[in-house]
Amino acid sequence: MGIIGFLVFGLIVGALARLIKPGKQNLSILATLALGVVGSLIGGVVATLLGTGDFMELNIIGAIVAIIAAVLLVGVAEGMSGGRRKVH
Repeated sequence: MGIIGFLVFGLIVGALARLIKPGKQNLSILATLALGVVGSLIGGVVATLLGTGDFMELNIIGAIVAIIAAVLLVGVAEGMSGGRRKVH
């Protein structure tokens, strides 16, 4: 049940990141899930390093860091895919 919960939280984090990041992102649901899961991993690592909880434990610091990391990852993914068009 832990892995399924982690994937669901990753999807929520990815969706929140896309809502927070301004503009339209051309990311699939799978890319959103992947970026959210990576953001969740980063949030869990940071929370563990700060001593606020365990890696697989849901806590507020980890969730905030996960969302911030996912927003940054969405921006990087958008930049790599050429999401922004140059206006002439």
